[in-house]
Parts: sequence; C-alpha cells; structure tokens
Amino acid sequence: MNEETNTRTITPEALAHLGGGRLAYVKVIRSEDVPNLFPQAPQVAPGLQLFALHAADGTPIMLTDSREAAVANAWSHELETVSLH
Repeated sequence: MNEETNTRTITPEALAHLGGGRLAYVKVIRSEDVPNLFPQAPQVAPGLQLFALHAADGTPIMLTDSREAAVANAWSHELETVSLH
C-alpha cells in the first residue's frame, strides 16, 4: 500500500462537527501570533507565552495567560478539551 492511499482529508465543516461540535483544544502560542489569530485583541507585549482555546475546526475562541483558564472557559461553555499530537 502506498502512502497516498492511506491519507485521508477531513473538511473544516467535518472538524467543526466532531463530538457534536463540543470538542476544543488548547494551543500554546506566542504573543507575536495574537494579531493573526485574534485581530480584535488589544496589542500584547512581545515575548509572552499565551494559551488559545480553539474549536475543533481551528477557529480561535479565546486567549488567556494560563492553560487552566482556557480549560475552565471550555468547560463553562460545555466544551470538552482534547489533546492534539
């Protein structure tokens, strides 16, 4: 079997519906990446490690300075956080 036959593509729409639309993940980001992910966010000092909560399809939901706050926000919105590898 070649590698091409093992590759599967999932659409953003299908990702958004994983787990009934109730899955999210937390991603570590640099403060320099904030304007691209959260254009409405105020300016953030460079060189900071932040945590972004994303919907299963990659849509950014919220930004915080702690993983615990991101997970708590997911929980308060009845989202289950999953690990990505």
